[in-house]
Formats: sequence, structure tokens, C-alpha cells
Amino acid sequence: MADNQSYYVPEQSKWPIIATVGLGVMLYGLAAIMVDSKQGAETTSSWIMFWAGTAIMVYMLFGWFGNVIKESRSGLYSPQMDRSFRWGMMWFIFSEVMFFAAFFGALFYVRVFALPWLGGEGDKGSTNMLWEGFQASWPLLNTPNPEAYPAPASVIGPWGLPLINTILLVTSSFTVTVAHHALKHDNRPKTKLWLGATIALALVFVCVQAYEYVHAYQDLNLTLGSGIYGSTFYMLTGFHGAHVILGTLMLTIMLVRIHKGHFTPDNHFGFEASAWYWHFVDVVWLGLFVFVYVI
Repeated sequence: MADNQSYYVPEQSKWPIIATVGLGVMLYGLAAIMVDSKQGAETTSSWIMFWAGTAIMVYMLFGWFGNVIKESRSGLYSPQMDRSFRWGMMWFIFSEVMFFAAFFGALFYVRVFALPWLGGEGDKGSTNMLWEGFQASWPLLNTPNPEAYPAPASVIGPWGLPLINTILLVTSSFTVTVAHHALKHDNRPKTKLWLGATIALALVFVCVQAYEYVHAYQDLNLTLGSGIYGSTFYMLTGFHGAHVILGTLMLTIMLVRIHKGHFTPDNHFGFEASAWYWHFVDVVWLGLFVFVYVI
């Protein structure tokens, strides 16, 4: 089977359906948490739904990854299948680029167009009549309607926790690259060491961001309801954090596979795809650090 040049067509799979259910339950729970929090209602049931959806997604990922690994180890994949995987991963990352481009675009539109218009600037400055006397500034610490959208007391400064997280992610890009080169040279102990270091840096990043969120909510009143700054801040950093967690899961699976003796210097696309994804996550964070925290 190792020389099979035909295009392998897998049997019908349950995993797409499970992924749909898990993602739907998780996102519904997340939306319910936001609505219930805004209305001051109890959020316990919403959190249960969110974590139930998350558990389903984790189960799906491990199961689907396991199927693909088994097929690959059985020699069912031809060079054409390898090219399909590569193109599939590139298009997936491109779709993720567009996903974040939408949120960065919203941030750009608000800062460059909408906010100055509300302040009376530009061709559409007449919109200032909506809130006469509103002074446009960014970050928006003086919302036009503070009764509905109370402004945060302050925002997260860039040179504290965000800078630490930037150093962590940039370093993790270096460590995963070293691990990749070690795998190409069939140096498995070095691969395990540097890939383990990458995963450790990722976990520290998640912990630092969780601490930052607690500080923002409890001490700065910086919430999703804190006007446009709060919503764009949490949409961008929150979805990025979710991608970090997913990337960490992928790298952890790669570490387990390496411990089991999988991959060769010439055949390790699973590792390579995970490294591509991790570099994408790092690049997105650099954009976040500059456009959300610094500028």
C-alpha cells in the first residue's frame, strides 16, 4: 500500500456532523453568556452549554485526527493526496486570514471614519448631531451614550502583559522552527525538547491572557459592553486566544506522535501543517499588539 498512486476516498465519516453539533452548541452557549451577562441574568446554564460544546469539539478533533493518522500510517495516501492536504491547509489558513481581516477592518473603519464623523469631522461630520458635544478620541474612554455603554476606567497598556505575551509568542515561533529543523535531520530528542518548549510557551501565553482578562473586567471595567473599544478588543483578542488554544492542541498531538515514533525526515506534513498554523497565530498577534494595544 505504500506505493499506492490512486486517490484515496475515505468511507463516510461521522466527524463532520459531530463538529457541526459541537461548534453550534459552543457558539450558542457563548452568545447566551454575552446576552445573559448584559441583562444581569444567571449565566450558569449558558456556561454549561459552552463547555459541553467545547468538550464535543475536543472529542471531534481527537477522533478525526486519529482517523487521518491511522490512514496515513496505513500507507493509503499517495503524493496526490499529500498535495491535496497541503492545498487544503493553505486555503484553511487563508480563510482564517480573512476571518481576522474582517475584525481588523471593523476596527479600522471605526477609528478612521465612524469615530471622527461622530466628533464632527469630515464630509459626514453632521452625524455629530446624534450626540452633540461628543469629543472623538481613541481609545474611547468617553462613550457617546454612557448610560447604555459605560466607558472603561482605563485600557490595558501595551508595555506590560501584552509585551510579555508578544515575547512569548515570538519565542515560540523560534522554538517550533528549531523543532522542525531537528525533525528534518531525524534528531528526535531535540525535536521533542523544542516542541515541548513551544507548548509550554503557549500555555504560559494563555494563562497571562486569562489574568489580563480578569484584571480588565474586575479592575478597569473593560468589558464587552464598554462601547466599541470593548467589543473590538474582546472580539480580536478572544478569537485569537481560541486559535492559540487550538494551535496548542495541534502541537500537543504532534508531540505525542513523535513520542510514538511517527514521522520521517521526508514525510511529516502533520507537523509541518501545525507549524504553519502556529506561525499564522503568531503573525496575527503581532498585528493585534500594534493596532489594538500600541496605536
